[in-house]
Amino acid sequence: MEIRLQKVLADAGVASRRKAEEMILDGRVMVDGQVTRTLGTKIDPENSEVMVDGEIILKVTTKIYLALNKPRGILSTLSDPENRPHLGDLLRDRSERLFHVGRLDKDSEGLLLLTNDGEIAHRATHPSFSLPKNYLLELKGNVSREVADAFRQGVELDDGVAKVDKLTVLAGQPGKTLFDVVIHDGRNQILRRMAAATGLTVERLIRIGMGPIKLGELTPGKWREIKGAELISLQKALSIKP
Repeated sequence: MEIRLQKVLADAGVASRRKAEEMILDGRVMVDGQVTRTLGTKIDPENSEVMVDGEIILKVTTKIYLALNKPRGILSTLSDPENRPHLGDLLRDRSERLFHVGRLDKDSEGLLLLTNDGEIAHRATHPSFSLPKNYLLELKGNVSREVADAFRQGVELDDGVAKVDKLTVLAGQPGKTLFDVVIHDGRNQILRRMAAATGLTVERLIRIGMGPIKLGELTPGKWREIKGAELISLQKALSIKP
């Protein structure tokens, strides 16, 4: 059963309903890792995690962690009003209310993390804990060493300089260049914008790692559970006590 968020806060002893409404409007309340500023928002207390000022006041009983290989052409949303292909289509056999950690644009592919753990979702996307992300970047043409060096040293963008943490040039197909890139910068479409700024055309962009979580042999459209030592390594990377 869904209940208004301000009632959940009041029932948890956080504040009166009126004060809880002010906290929501001030952006102090997060539901499943996302700031919620809309009064009247309803949540399912059994399947939602609520944080106030960074502290968890309502926890999901059973936490789920999934690694999913997003195919190209799929939206990084769990629903779509226009009925375009989206992540929800790939998770029809999961009954939990999940949310994705970060996103990949429609034309990009590869590793996405999904969970109902608000703390992990928040930390994994927060600049203070930002996980290094590993991509394969396939570019049209034979790219010069100077361009690769520019990626390492910094490329000027409209919103500031961007550079990769590590770049390795791999053997690519004829007429194409393949970069193995590690980057912390979480700005929107950062690698595509770096490529455009240096006159390059992106053929494919595949995320193959997020911190200690690797895509591995997971096929497009499939998911697997993150658990055991792999989950512990993710928690440690985000300074969360297992």
